[in-house]
Amino acid sequence: MNNPAAQLQEAPLPVLTHYIGGRPVASSRPTFANVDPATGQVVGHVHEADAGIVDQAVNAARAALRGPWGAFTDAQRADILRRLADGIRARFDEFLAAEIRDTGKPAGLASHLDIPRGAANFDLFADQISNSATEAFRSPTSDGGVALNYGLRTPRGVIAVICPWNLPLLLMTWKVAPALAFGNTVVVKPSEETPSTTTLLAEVMNAAGVPPGVFNVVHGFGPDSAGQYLAEHPGVNAITFTGETRTGTAIMKAAAAGVRPVSFELGGKNAAVVFADCDLDAAVAGIARAAFLNAGQVCLGTERIYVERPVFDAFVQRLKTAAEALRPGDPNAEGTDFGPLISREHRDKVLGYYARARADGATVVTGGDVPELPAPLSGGWWVQPTIWTGLPADSTVLSEEIFGPCCHIAPFDREDEAVAAANDSPYGLATSIWTRDLARAHRVAAAIEVGIAWVNSWFLRDLRTAFGGAKQSGIGREGGVHGLEFYTELRNVCIKL
Repeated sequence: MNNPAAQLQEAPLPVLTHYIGGRPVASSRPTFANVDPATGQVVGHVHEADAGIVDQAVNAARAALRGPWGAFTDAQRADILRRLADGIRARFDEFLAAEIRDTGKPAGLASHLDIPRGAANFDLFADQISNSATEAFRSPTSDGGVALNYGLRTPRGVIAVICPWNLPLLLMTWKVAPALAFGNTVVVKPSEETPSTTTLLAEVMNAAGVPPGVFNVVHGFGPDSAGQYLAEHPGVNAITFTGETRTGTAIMKAAAAGVRPVSFELGGKNAAVVFADCDLDAAVAGIARAAFLNAGQVCLGTERIYVERPVFDAFVQRLKTAAEALRPGDPNAEGTDFGPLISREHRDKVLGYYARARADGATVVTGGDVPELPAPLSGGWWVQPTIWTGLPADSTVLSEEIFGPCCHIAPFDREDEAVAAANDSPYGLATSIWTRDLARAHRVAAAIEVGIAWVNSWFLRDLRTAFGGAKQSGIGREGGVHGLEFYTELRNVCIKL
């Protein structure tokens, strides 16, 4: 009698190829493993791009600019984008399974955030196409006549889209959607840790009628692999990247050859400021999400918390309770709300900061170790949600981005003291401010040096608004009309009437 379980176990693992010019393309380099972070088990293999594969992809993208894509009207591109959104929704379960397999995040999170937002990005920029205006001026000429000047936006060209692993579909479509909306073509390099949903989107592109070469995918790593080859390719007109600041620096150096523009969302060491007059329940709930959502692997997450002294002890105790209520486990199981870190290397990094915090004299309020889970989860990249107090201000735990489910809480006595502490960082991505005092909310939001300041909320996004970081947290702004500045060239046309 056949054993279905045995047959399933013996089934070959999927192999992901590149996608160039509207078709799958293999490469001669050895494949690399795709690993499920929840179990540590290999769940597939991925082709790695060499310089020749990247060159094929860039050339396909450039040819598509001169092909039918260049003749598409705004309305036709908007229609394509809406079909892409519908295509993701139609294959929702496939995208969800791929995202969970690559990241290990709980199904409840991916099904409410990653996949719906990934589709919504295409709808947003489909609407944006028809609502983007340019300037026009009438001016007198020296001979008594009139000249008309008007702005004309043209596609920038081939956009290199280099994506992170923490929100793979969401952050990739956040860049691809405006790039296509404004008439560009793209070569996407997803993170080597999370290759699946980008590859799946290529199938949706084909089904939606996107011309070959408009959307291309190359897989691989950074140095001496797809990332470096793509950033250095002279046929790329602009580069958009989300990831750590060190990688952004390397990409920016590569982009300097040819003076190509970049749009970066980089690292963060985000601070929250909690005043004694706040709604404490709301502050605890919001900051618990900010510190521990997606196992702390969120660029906008909070790792430093400054709490006004009268409510400091109560806040620490309540956040401890919230952290200890999180339930790690099978990502597909109902009730799981806490997932693993993305890789063994990243877990080693985070555990290194856990050890450093102890060495620097931190009081471990909760966590600080690895949870005990049954097999096969015991082979995954899990750490405990962790809270510290008592670290000295010069500890590297308070200055370097950890990107894990951890935070440090410190008391303050004066508003200016809290603002100074929040600004004491080379980064400036986001902050959250918790107070019932409206004047104070406006004052502090203006004083903290970040790209986005939330008041009595966190991760509340209107996708039409400007998004990006200050200081070492990024360059440029995307979202709504702000993406026009990066994804298009603004040309002035002057006509003497």
